[in-house]
Amino acid sequence: MIDPAKQAFLTHLFEAAVTAADAKAALAPHLPTRPKGRTVVVGAGKGAAQLAAAFEALWDAPVEGVVVTRYGYGYACATQHIRVMEAAHPVPDAAGMQATQAMFDAVAGLGPDDLVVALVCGGGSALLPSPPEGLTLADEQALNEALLASGAPIGVMNAIRKHASGIKGGRLAAAAYPAKVVSLVVSDVPGDDPAQVASGPTVPDAVTLEDAKALIAARGIELPAQVVARLQSAPMPDDPIFAGHEVRVIASARLSLEAAARAAEAAGVPAVILSDAIEGEADVIGQMHAAIAREVVAQGRPFKAPVVILSGGETTVTLRHKGGRGGRNTAFLLGFAQAIDGVAGITALAADTDGIDGSEDNAGAFANGETAAQMRAAGVDPADAQRRNDAWGAFDAAGSIFKPGPTGTNVNDFRAILIEDA
Repeated sequence: MIDPAKQAFLTHLFEAAVTAADAKAALAPHLPTRPKGRTVVVGAGKGAAQLAAAFEALWDAPVEGVVVTRYGYGYACATQHIRVMEAAHPVPDAAGMQATQAMFDAVAGLGPDDLVVALVCGGGSALLPSPPEGLTLADEQALNEALLASGAPIGVMNAIRKHASGIKGGRLAAAAYPAKVVSLVVSDVPGDDPAQVASGPTVPDAVTLEDAKALIAARGIELPAQVVARLQSAPMPDDPIFAGHEVRVIASARLSLEAAARAAEAAGVPAVILSDAIEGEADVIGQMHAAIAREVVAQGRPFKAPVVILSGGETTVTLRHKGGRGGRNTAFLLGFAQAIDGVAGITALAADTDGIDGSEDNAGAFANGETAAQMRAAGVDPADAQRRNDAWGAFDAAGSIFKPGPTGTNVNDFRAILIEDA
């Protein structure tokens, strides 16, 4: 079992990381100049409702608009003027289509004295379905499912999504012209490129249609033929309609990991950050982290124990079995748990900072050197669970699921590995 004190310590670090991305604290230093005309807020993502409520509290002028978040994520966010809608994630649905249209309606007919504030965070890609002419919601759902199953990194998936959408790749900002658009972005992508967050509904990037097709071919991604036939060019960043727009990253994995490191050190445990931009197959990245942890235990390098090793980014899971449960953080930790099987002195937490990891209601899980054995004792072969994409089932059997509930933000994966002094 996981030692309660170590579980509490790792949970404290997770909470420090989430608090660093708190909506009101993140927004306050980045409020734009008030316009002569109207202020219209649009937004999408798992933390969009919290951002909208925080913006209303901070903005001492009239405001209107609409944001969309995942089902169940907007219930506690009371807004008076900004409409909060909910839709499906990770596979888009009809409610997402309605939210997309509501945003286009909100920015229609604006003038040069008006201001559009875009509150954008992770999860927005699925929440803003907008199939181009000739395609349907079912086609966009099939595209999303194919991309999620492909194991492609988030940047590749978003590059393709932008060319099969009527809102992504800066198209919502284009629809607001000639109003000024200020995009306030909570980054959940490696490298913190704002054009990648939620596939950039208000932030164009330089990935061309030819680039997107080359990525599909190079990775052998199998997409529905009707979608491939209707891929279309997205507006480029140098288009004059984007002149004068502003883009600010207001929270990110880097800032949250730094906050977690400070919390660890305040508790007397030295902390190191490997990277805030780690990508790759989740279980393989888990094995890599385990190799580092074992080296610390056995050889005292590259770090001396006691130490907590922190990392972030966005791993991927290639789906090889339908019906599996879990997400990339539990998949990461299942690879990690097997690779530290029987090794004492290591305890880890891997969790999604939005509070939900994949298909279930957990953010992630805990693991130590006994976890794999506990899975086997409960009748679950961890290697077989990995093959079946059922990391959740394995950790549920071991009794080490982590369920903080929706956090109201999203700055990607959070991983903390505590290594004790021998």
